[in-house]
Amino acid sequence: MIVQAKLKWTDGLQFVGRAGDRPAVVIDTHDSASGPGPMQLILMGVAGCTAIDVVMIMEKKRAQLTGFEVNISGERASEHPRRYLEMHIEYVLYGAGIKPKAVEQAIMLSETKYCSAIASMNAEVTHSYRIVAPE
Repeated sequence: MIVQAKLKWTDGLQFVGRAGDRPAVVIDTHDSASGPGPMQLILMGVAGCTAIDVVMIMEKKRAQLTGFEVNISGERASEHPRRYLEMHIEYVLYGAGIKPKAVEQAIMLSETKYCSAIASMNAEVTHSYRIVAPE
């Protein structure tokens, strides 16, 4: 399956990104802050991916979730390319009678088997480019 996304430069270092026909998101730098930066989006993508997995698995286990949050932080290298060296994910589940063993299993399955974002952290990257001259 091929997934496509597109960014369009708007001004300064601000871009508007869209994946397929999904809603657009503003991407910006830390200085301008009109939207999350690319590295913040990576954290949000990982958090969203694993959150979906954990909720789905817990629902299959018939857990009575009344709320769910994911808090994620990442430590970045000080030298370029300043990649994430490590990430910490805190899962916060709300509800009565939630079994710790079920939560641990759901998290393990997400982080080792199902979460595409976590698995993509070491993806092979290829590239191409086009130059479009004004007419």
